[in-house]
Amino acid sequence: MAECYDLATLRYITKPLIVISLLIMFAISTKLKGRFHKRLFTGLIFGLAGDVVLMLVWQNEAFFMYGLIAFLLCHIFYIRAFYLDFSSAPQLDKKGARIAIALCAVFSISFYVYIRHSLGAMKLPVMIYTFIISLMMMMAAFRNMRVNKISFNLILFGAIFFLMSDSILAYNKFVKGFDLAGLLIMATYMIAQYLITIGGIERQLIKRED
Repeated sequence: MAECYDLATLRYITKPLIVISLLIMFAISTKLKGRFHKRLFTGLIFGLAGDVVLMLVWQNEAFFMYGLIAFLLCHIFYIRAFYLDFSSAPQLDKKGARIAIALCAVFSISFYVYIRHSLGAMKLPVMIYTFIISLMMMMAAFRNMRVNKISFNLILFGAIFFLMSDSILAYNKFVKGFDLAGLLIMATYMIAQYLITIGGIERQLIKRED
């Protein structure tokens, strides 16, 4: 509603509540036991920081860069969490890993080349951000066969929605703005954070015999 009817006050109230509610649910459900849950929780905190900072862009364009940094740290902590699952059995599913690397590389390079001419001074920051979010996608895919199926699927699709959200944001800001951009960015972002959080709650490592 806030995005559809451009209700700024409602947006300022509800947008931070997306991640705040997930933080509370995640902490209660997992008790933050283990490195995986702590890293995911820290990623959510940086996601909340990014939400708040990006809402202030209208006051100062420099806040966009600060928001970018906050979400970059959010993705890095997600990557570190997903890496823990991958490292539990790095020898598994090498074919799936190669497919994930190829798909992410093709998408990230193609998208960056497509928007590059519109980035101006933001070429390097956006290139770094594109690499990091692609790495997050790959690490989410690398969890295959190492965790229970429901957690794998939730987090993988959450990463995909995060990639969609950031891609729409970049296109809308740097290439060409369009009417439904705010709604699409918010919807895909909400879905992404929700799926990753629930995937973290449902996570169970698959125990294997040596």
